[in-house]
Amino acid sequence: MLPSASDLQYFLEVVQTGNISRAAERLGITQPSLSLSIKRLEEVLGGQLLVRTKTGVHATHLGLKFHRQSRQLLDQWERIRAEALSTENEIKGNFTIGCHPSVAIYSLPHFLPKLLVEAPELEFSLRHNLSRKITEDVTSFQIDFGLVVNPVQHPDLVIRELFKDEVTLWKCAKASSLQKEGGVLIFDPNLLQSQALLKKVKRGSLKFDREIHSANLEVISSLVACGAGIGLLPTRVAQQVKGVKLVHAYSNPPTFLDRICLVYRADSPKTAAHQHIVKVIEKTLKFMG
Repeated sequence: MLPSASDLQYFLEVVQTGNISRAAERLGITQPSLSLSIKRLEEVLGGQLLVRTKTGVHATHLGLKFHRQSRQLLDQWERIRAEALSTENEIKGNFTIGCHPSVAIYSLPHFLPKLLVEAPELEFSLRHNLSRKITEDVTSFQIDFGLVVNPVQHPDLVIRELFKDEVTLWKCAKASSLQKEGGVLIFDPNLLQSQALLKKVKRGSLKFDREIHSANLEVISSLVACGAGIGLLPTRVAQQVKGVKLVHAYSNPPTFLDRICLVYRADSPKTAAHQHIVKVIEKTLKFMG
């Protein structure tokens, strides 16, 4: 067991004054409390630190050696404490942000450059995966901040909704025969939104003869843009396509509403850097709603 900083300070005061009662008075504690503190140190060290004489108390050989080490320990502790306080009050540090690759494409450019310019001592690492995996990594302390779609409530997480998006069926404005009823449906089967929409499609009158699966929404949107089929896409991804306009595949297509949220652990240290990052992300992304 490590000794407490207060026990070390009390011991140093006793050695300096050479008197238990005077040291207790200067420390503002009772003499029994001070004696108990010295006893705790002796139990930790396994030896006697002080010896009482007619003229007061004096350090033993072990006490003299421990006196020097105690001073070094307290000096080091003060340096660590000062550095920790400095980090807590300054906007600096290394943070990891996680999000789905498609969410990254349409969200990171809005706030990351601003953070880099305003806080030169902030450093970032990016992780990309499915939103549910990103949420798990935030919960397990592997990621500091997550930009995730439809997070499930968790007692350890703070979840702040930023904006909404709509997932539906899209086609190229210049539709080909592959983008008509009975054609090709292109989607990511790993997304919960795709699974929910497929159920709606199957319950309705829409029919597709073939399917193409891809785990990359940008690949899906590019295939839709070139007329390869109808795609299940979030609106913000469909709107990222350059040069070709994607439109709703049907006049009243089935839809799924997404919530894009900022998530982080509720017990995250509320340092100046952490609070600044949350503020900038919320301020820059909420306008997208």
